[in-house]
Amino acid sequence: MPQPSESPEAPAILVGVDLGLPHFDAELEELGELARTAGLEPVARLTARRKAPDAALFVGRGKADEIKALAEQTGATEVLFDQSLSPGQQRNLERHLGLPVNDRTLLILEIFAQRARSHEGKLQVELARLQYVSTRLVRRWSHLERQTGGAGVRGGPGEKQIELDRRMIGDAIRRTRERLDKVKRQRHTQRRQRERQGAFTISLVGYTNAGKTTLFNALVKARAYAADQLFATLDTTTRRLYLEDEEGGTGGRSVSLSDTVGFIRDLPHGLIDAFQATLQEAADADLLLHVVDASNPHHPEQIEEVQRVLHEIGADKVPQVLVFNKLDALEPSQRPRRLADRVEIEGTQVRRLFVSSRTGEGLAELRQELAARAARASPSMHPGSELHDAAA
Repeated sequence: MPQPSESPEAPAILVGVDLGLPHFDAELEELGELARTAGLEPVARLTARRKAPDAALFVGRGKADEIKALAEQTGATEVLFDQSLSPGQQRNLERHLGLPVNDRTLLILEIFAQRARSHEGKLQVELARLQYVSTRLVRRWSHLERQTGGAGVRGGPGEKQIELDRRMIGDAIRRTRERLDKVKRQRHTQRRQRERQGAFTISLVGYTNAGKTTLFNALVKARAYAADQLFATLDTTTRRLYLEDEEGGTGGRSVSLSDTVGFIRDLPHGLIDAFQATLQEAADADLLLHVVDASNPHHPEQIEEVQRVLHEIGADKVPQVLVFNKLDALEPSQRPRRLADRVEIEGTQVRRLFVSSRTGEGLAELRQELAARAARASPSMHPGSELHDAAA
């Protein structure tokens, strides 16, 4: 279980560049949350507007000088960019500023590395980090410029150290992929077992910190780690959920409920690729519970981002139920008139339910909806069918 860091948080400057793209986070609010989650303390925020990134410094020399002066004033020891930087831009910025410079991609990778607890999760993060590092070998490692070679030295005569490092990283990526393929085969076997048992499978998906794990715990009475922070849950956990019949009688059934990793804007493609084994739970599910933080003013954009990732992993055709969570966090004037309705997502009418995972409001209606879906989808599934608990 993740524990709060006892070391003091390192001061960092947050930088964002408005390139005219939709949903630019002008307040750098989400980057600030990511930084705090990774153990950094934002001490200053700076934004710029450009038509296109500067090829050398991303923000241009004038803005880079402004960042350097701000770092001297605030005592910042690191600079974080809300966009992805090229290896060359990262190297040039570090030389210009005299400080470590990291981007949103590396920040997310660092958080994932801190949070991964299962063997599979650690493998997935390791693969993503190796893929990221493989493109950054020329960033700040001056020793990679020297030549090696000669008798008794690994590598051919005149082979650069950077080429050796690339080969080693390539070998590590291959080994990690092989181990992940083994995990993927094991998950496929588990899914086939559930299919043979006639289990109706449900996966929780949603933007990070929407309350998926809190809802998961409330539905199955589990004790999975949940916290008000980004990416509190990385490892997929699957449990049996018992549902009463539609009339509330005793003729209920068991379904499989899985809690998955949360999504976020600009989730690195390397992470999506690396977490394919975990995300496959969503693609193979019979139903997706798309959990939304109803109290977040940016929830429409978050819904769009989740839909984008679902398309990318091949889960966009799986039926969905929108679960607007955190009903208890809404002001009385913001509460919906009805706790159940339908909304349109990408041209399809989707059932929407409002719930509070903390207070339990709306959970009975959600259970009824799930029972009805399971009954319609698998009428032959016998009540109380066995399903072994499985945790990632």
